[in-house]
Amino acid sequence: TVTTAPNNVIKTHGLFIGNTRRVLEKAVSLSQEKNIDWLPRGIKKCVVYLDPKEFKSTWLGNKSIYRTRMAIADGGELIVLAPGVTKFGEDPYIDQLIRKYGYCGRLKVLELFKKHEDLQKNMGAAAHLIHSSSDERFKITYAVKKISSEEVASVHFNPASYDDMIKKYPIESLTPGFNTMSDGEEIFFIPNPALGLWIDKNRF
Repeated sequence: TVTTAPNNVIKTHGLFIGNTRRVLEKAVSLSQEKNIDWLPRGIKKCVVYLDPKEFKSTWLGNKSIYRTRMAIADGGELIVLAPGVTKFGEDPYIDQLIRKYGYCGRLKVLELFKKHEDLQKNMGAAAHLIHSSSDERFKITYAVKKISSEEVASVHFNPASYDDMIKKYPIESLTPGFNTMSDGEEIFFIPNPALGLWIDKNRF
C-alpha cells in the first residue's frame, strides 16, 4: 500500500499486488511521489515528536533518525521528543544487544559484527544499530521522561529532559515543516516520523 496521513487521517493512494518487478516499480514510483518530502535546503535543527502511544522503544522511535538523515545538514542536530520511550529493543534480548553495543556508527558496527556471534545471529539488530546512527555527521539528542539520562548516554545518544525540551519546543504551537522560534532560531518540526521521508534536494 501507498498511504499518506493529511491531518492525521490515513489516505490510501495505491494498493499493489503481484510478484513481478513491474508491480514493485509502480509501487515505488507512487511512493516516491507521495511519501518523499523534498526540502529546499538542509535542516540545521530538526525536532521530531514521538507519540507515546505508538513509540515506546528506540527500536521504533529511531525512524526519527533514518527518515530524516538525508535532510539534516552536516553539523546539524536532531532532537527527538520521546515521552513514551522506556526501553531500546522491542523484546528483552534485542534490548540487551542494543545496550551492549550502542548506536556506535556503521564502521564500528561492521567491525563488531565480524567478531561477535550474537550480532551475527541477529543481523536485524546489527542493521538497526547502523541505520540508527548519524555516523557523527550530526548530533542526536533524545529527550526522555521514562528512561534515565545515563541509559541514553550509554548507547551514544545525547540525553535531555523531555520536560525541559517540550517547554522550549511546545509542539502545540508548531506546524509541520520550518518554524521560527521566538528567539529567532529556525527549526524543522516533524509530528510523526513514520509518515514520511525527508530529503535535502541539494544532495541530488
